[in-house]
Amino acid sequence: MTMRRSVNFMRGLSLAAAVVAFSLMLIPVAKAMRLAPMVAEMSTSGSGATARIEVGNVGSRAMPFETAITRVEMDSEGRITETPGDDDFLVFPPQGLVAVNGQQVVRVQWVGPPLEQTRAYYLAVKQLPVETDPTAIPDTQSAISVNVLYTMKTLLLVSPRGVTPDVKVTSVSPTDVTTPQPEIDPSLSVTDLPAPVSTPGVKVEVTNQGGRHAMMSGATWIIEGTSVSGESFSRRLSGTEVSQMVGVGYVPAGGGRRVFDLPLGVALDPAKPMTVRFTR
Repeated sequence: MTMRRSVNFMRGLSLAAAVVAFSLMLIPVAKAMRLAPMVAEMSTSGSGATARIEVGNVGSRAMPFETAITRVEMDSEGRITETPGDDDFLVFPPQGLVAVNGQQVVRVQWVGPPLEQTRAYYLAVKQLPVETDPTAIPDTQSAISVNVLYTMKTLLLVSPRGVTPDVKVTSVSPTDVTTPQPEIDPSLSVTDLPAPVSTPGVKVEVTNQGGRHAMMSGATWIIEGTSVSGESFSRRLSGTEVSQMVGVGYVPAGGGRRVFDLPLGVALDPAKPMTVRFTR
């Protein structure tokens, strides 16, 4: 019997996404994984065509793992589609065993075709359900325990040299932003979740016509308009604030489109002009 639950570390691309699988087993195991960096920007040639990803074990037993790479496509709402992408990289080691409090560096090298624009991939590091303690003996008389297995992902962004992003705002409109609910396995009985909270804000649509991806959390957003009460409104959002609202704000290259909902706490008048600008 298995219960599964997804946890997103970066909303939208989330980026570092992780999947935690809870398997009912007779052998108690306590393990935990760390992965760094969560986003690795690479080039198609030269020294930048190689990334070094560090897998850390902060658990109480040695941690076996294996890797897999998938190509990532994202739609305007941040929904992700993954397809196999192992053939575009050399990964060493593809499998490993990390000692307690130890680290293992996984070397990822691009060997794919020439690119005209950025491609996105996930490097997934999956903890394996292998007993690494030879002295451990299953006790069939003990209570069933929970084995927590982690899969963590690093976002690999591979770009040809010389390309740049070209992000433009295509529309801005008022909206109500609802706090997302945590992802819970529907087979579990959970009744005490907080009620969704709705906050007035803006819906911002952007497109990226450049050959390189864009990370909108790397910019300062300046939002201006008029509140429904007739008062002039201006809000400056730092990259940190934006990342808390939308995650890394990844926008694909080559005409990629994203829609971001930003809570502001102030309702803006849709009949009055609204603008969004980006600065560094």
